[in-house]
Amino acid sequence: MVVIRLSRGGSKKRPFYNIVVAEQKNRRDGRFLERVGFYNPQASGNAEALRVAFDRVDHWVNNGAQPSETVTRLLRDAKSKVAAA
Repeated sequence: MVVIRLSRGGSKKRPFYNIVVAEQKNRRDGRFLERVGFYNPQASGNAEALRVAFDRVDHWVNNGAQPSETVTRLLRDAKSKVAAA
């Protein structure tokens, strides 16, 4: 099964997550099919906290990919911010 999930990067105590499309059997930070965005929970000031390529996410969801709970929440929040702007 194909899933859309977070892949952790960054250093110790400074997380940075890539939003990736991957096979479920692959490890969290392992091989992936496509990178569709990123999430930086520690962003401050002018730093961008979240970027998502919605066209690519829609493409993968239409082809059967299942987003994780966290990714679903992030996408919902990002779409609400885009709609408000």
